[in-house]
Amino acid sequence: MTSLTLPFMLVPRVAPSRAMTWLSPLLAIVLTLAAGALLFALMGQDPVQGLRTFLWEPLATRRGWSELALRATPLILCATGLALCFRANIWNIGAEGQLIAGAIAGGGVALLATATSTRAFVPAIIVAAAAGGAAWAAIVAWLRDRFHANEILVSLMLVYVAQLLLSWLVHGAWKDPDGYGFPQSRLFEPAARMPIVLAGTRLNLGFIVALASALLLWLMFARGAIGFQLKVAGLAPRAARYAGFSERRLAWFALLACGALAGIAGGVEVAGPVGQLTPTISPGYGFAAIIVTFVGRLHPLGIVLAAFVLAQFYIGGELAQSRLGLPSALSGVYQGLLLFFLLASDTLIMNRVVRRARLVVAQ
Repeated sequence: MTSLTLPFMLVPRVAPSRAMTWLSPLLAIVLTLAAGALLFALMGQDPVQGLRTFLWEPLATRRGWSELALRATPLILCATGLALCFRANIWNIGAEGQLIAGAIAGGGVALLATATSTRAFVPAIIVAAAAGGAAWAAIVAWLRDRFHANEILVSLMLVYVAQLLLSWLVHGAWKDPDGYGFPQSRLFEPAARMPIVLAGTRLNLGFIVALASALLLWLMFARGAIGFQLKVAGLAPRAARYAGFSERRLAWFALLACGALAGIAGGVEVAGPVGQLTPTISPGYGFAAIIVTFVGRLHPLGIVLAAFVLAQFYIGGELAQSRLGLPSALSGVYQGLLLFFLLASDTLIMNRVVRRARLVVAQ
């Protein structure tokens, strides 16, 4: 037997640490930046210059902040919906597919607009996008309710169905005849585009809708009966059943609401910065929103702040690609690092670090 002395060890806490619940995401962000600096050095770049390009330059101008808010918009919308599901212990990871379904429905309405149409098309696009996302989520809810299908697998598989449906449309019936053969719809008319809310930038009405969704989520959890039922159902399912809360009704509500919000994210994206339907309208906002939801601790304010962090990763990755010649996958690497360090940091919620533990290793 060989005695191996470790400098630290984890000891279970008597109760979860409230402080670490909120400090854990901050610790994860700090560790992500430290790992990112090391990553820049390994790629032959100056870590200070790399982090400056990745983190500071997107915040240096008014336009940079507006682009940050623009990128955060679909993340906030998807993450607020996912928070509803995760609060109720429903593991919907198909927000990306629901976003695409909303983009298809909202884009279909937008294509009906003509040069003489009015701004009344904008609310119609938002409503159609919400209906499209909710309908896509309803498939998950129905299969879960009727056949007890696993919502993780169903929602994930439906992402690829939505992507193929979008690709089929822009390669076929909705393909722009004047688009030189590119798989895309025609550009939407001005009446079918989201109004700009900050002059001189691309920031549009979608950001206001996203903030309103976060505020609505806060009111629901703080004051609403349905929010209380969702929290109870997620934390203590047996207590929820004893209290008479309908598990089926809560599951349907959470999934449909999540689908609607993700659908709106798709609608404001195609009617906003994209301006048309293309096969790649989302760089993975629906999947990144899962990270946003947990970094934000399922809380509306935390979700908004975490969405800005992830949005900065997207913009910083693009700047690092164009300015430093680094791979476009850098944003995804940072997202993965953030999730990894968040899971590691969350260990400290239920455990505390103690010095000078001794571990016996058998040989």
